[in-house]
Amino acid sequence: MANLHLIPYRVEEIAEQAPQIPEGVRMIHAPEVWDDAERGKGNVVAILDTGCQVDHPDLQERIIGGRNFTSDFNGDPSNFDDNNGHGTHVAGTVAASYREEGGIAGVAPAAHLLILKVLTGKGGGEYQGIIDGIHFAIDWRGPEGETVSVISMSLGGPEDVAELHEAIKRAIGVGIPVVCAAGNEGDDLHDTDEFAYPGAYGEVIQVGAVDFDRRIANFSNTNDEIDLVAPGIDIYSTFPGGKYASLSGTSMATPHVSGALALIKNIAEKEFARGLTEAELYAQLVRRTMPLGYPKTAEGNGLLALDIMNKIEQLFNLVNSSYSAVSRQNKSK
Repeated sequence: MANLHLIPYRVEEIAEQAPQIPEGVRMIHAPEVWDDAERGKGNVVAILDTGCQVDHPDLQERIIGGRNFTSDFNGDPSNFDDNNGHGTHVAGTVAASYREEGGIAGVAPAAHLLILKVLTGKGGGEYQGIIDGIHFAIDWRGPEGETVSVISMSLGGPEDVAELHEAIKRAIGVGIPVVCAAGNEGDDLHDTDEFAYPGAYGEVIQVGAVDFDRRIANFSNTNDEIDLVAPGIDIYSTFPGGKYASLSGTSMATPHVSGALALIKNIAEKEFARGLTEAELYAQLVRRTMPLGYPKTAEGNGLLALDIMNKIEQLFNLVNSSYSAVSRQNKSK
């Protein structure tokens, strides 16, 4: 059985400083819903990746727990530090703190992070470690009884492994959405299929990548299980050494959606005055997408746009007001 591995990605730039609200976070309109969503407060996003720099200034207050499932650091389960960079970057896009004195903002800057190191510093990981990581996330309870709200995985492999699929179905069954990168083996043709697992499983939320001009990234996998797309090129986020980096890949698109689900969960549960099932959360996510004009195999339901419901409501109110004004004028005649 082959190992799973990081979805390939490019490091575009490493810097000491970065935009406080990155363009990717702005592009999906996260700041517009922060107040309604309490910035994701009360949610825990489990990130299965290469670990995380636990004392990064923008992440140290967000990390609620973690575990190492790899042979790195002599297999010490309590050491889930990041000796690659990928996991720290993903974590920042989900929930970097947005500190007043500087730093960078994630999509859900008040959510917490459960860091599950399932990939080594070289970017590979055994299927069993990843399967164990998913079950750990499902069963985990925080110091105040917190549970995991979302599982995020920017990793993949060519094999459909039954035990991995069953672990994911277990997560879905207990109401935890599982968000996965589509993969970067795309050939820039939207009528050919490229599959990476677990992203290709129908139960997960599979995320493709676009650039800031809303064009599908030429590397983004296309297939009939794509659910939506998010920013995935030149994405600024946290990086080891207390630094920041711009990375590209569907790995970078995925945490935008994972963080967005923390926001959506808070908004929707206020609206419905109850907890939502995984299927209901997925429906709320899809409601917050906009089509880009590509085939479904490339964009799924479209680009993540968190405030689209507010914009539709504003448009409806504007049209309704205009209709009422015209009606009053006609009556006055």
